[in-house]
Amino acid sequence: MAHGTVKWFNPTKGYGFVTAYFSQRASMCPTFLAVLLLLSLSCAVLAAPAVSEDTLVSPPPALAPGQAPPLPQAGPLAEPRSSNQVGFPTVLTEYAISPATLKPARIALGQKLFFEPRLSGNGTVACATCHDPERAFTDGRPTSVGIHGRVGQRNAPTVLNALYNKHQFWDGRVSTLEQQAAMPITNPFEMGSASIGDAVSRIASDKDYQSRFMQAFGRGVNEQDMLSAIAAYERTLASFDSPFDHFIAGEANAISESAKRGWELFNTKARCHLCHALTENQRDATLFIDNDFHNIGIGILRHRVGPLAQQAEREVAQGHLTAIDSKAITSEMSVLGRFLVTRKQSDIASFKTPGLRNVLVTGPYFHDGSMQSLWDVMDHYNKGDGIADPWLDKDMQPLALTDPEIDDAVAFLASLTSPQYQEAGDREYARQLALSQVSRPQRDTGRAFGPKPKQPPPPPL
Repeated sequence: MAHGTVKWFNPTKGYGFVTAYFSQRASMCPTFLAVLLLLSLSCAVLAAPAVSEDTLVSPPPALAPGQAPPLPQAGPLAEPRSSNQVGFPTVLTEYAISPATLKPARIALGQKLFFEPRLSGNGTVACATCHDPERAFTDGRPTSVGIHGRVGQRNAPTVLNALYNKHQFWDGRVSTLEQQAAMPITNPFEMGSASIGDAVSRIASDKDYQSRFMQAFGRGVNEQDMLSAIAAYERTLASFDSPFDHFIAGEANAISESAKRGWELFNTKARCHLCHALTENQRDATLFIDNDFHNIGIGILRHRVGPLAQQAEREVAQGHLTAIDSKAITSEMSVLGRFLVTRKQSDIASFKTPGLRNVLVTGPYFHDGSMQSLWDVMDHYNKGDGIADPWLDKDMQPLALTDPEIDDAVAFLASLTSPQYQEAGDREYARQLALSQVSRPQRDTGRAFGPKPKQPPPPPL
């Protein structure tokens, strides 16, 4: 057993030092041992990389019309993560990762491609534009901005722990990271290449890429291997080792009493576990997802959803991924969520349950980035918002949480911040707390403590 010291910030306790205990399973399957070996060869251990104040998260810069965001630079936070993290799900990772995808040369190639602006139509944006490592692989904007400054309809989800997702994108339109890597490259509001082949052609003559592809795959630059390399890199971005992980591992003082109360509320009165756990009757301290989709009343009342669903049925062939991807990012049909993929009325305005790790530093929140703070998020759920939405998830209802209970729930969510982002989390917690004391636009105490209103039936489409 090895010992290390990790520094973190706890919102209700201030700075402190704790001893982190990293244990290795006595018996691991040969497959996973191979994965760990490959990771150890391909990356440095980044339990708590040094982050200067200059790199701490700040609001994204304002953009002039037609201007794409500045391209993030690869730095320490872009490096692959080690498995040597408290809370790292060894067995789950065995199922999520194939050793063949984790050759060091492939990971290094994928990391370079992740920051490569030549994959975009005009050489101004890359994968990292929307998934900045300094921002826990998000972009800090309500909805993402891509090529030519085009503003999309969806908030950029983090790539951290995406290797564990059963579905990719907010509407789950693809299932693999290879498919996920392909679609933004050709989306006209994201990277804007005419085709994957067009993007590949702009790096094919680069001698460094020629060498890297040959080393990684034994052949020249090509579409399939480019996507495989990006996906291989993304599969190394596992993020755990938070104060909460240390608490679950047995360190009773790793999180505050407020966060402990929040964890209890999460699994009881606040009803968060109904979506943020694999089952409703067993606590999930790992990924906080259910691999499902839910309509939680976000944005739907601002749109005429029925006519949009009819329009989608006319204009978008079911299963046509390119068309679905375009409508999801570029048009008002984005609000239809999972319905664009399945065409089931029960999926109207349903979106994937996101993981909660590093949630403190990955706002704004929800698929449309409409919530500015975790207090806004909790207020939304507390009042059971969206009851006038006929497709609202059955589990949405008033929660009757008091203000101290909401504070506790936020303290728990803050405890899910990995050490790489603790300093940024410190600042963001202080910012959100100050904002919550002067602005709570989602707060409605009367509704939160009232009965659940009757929900209207879905209209015929």
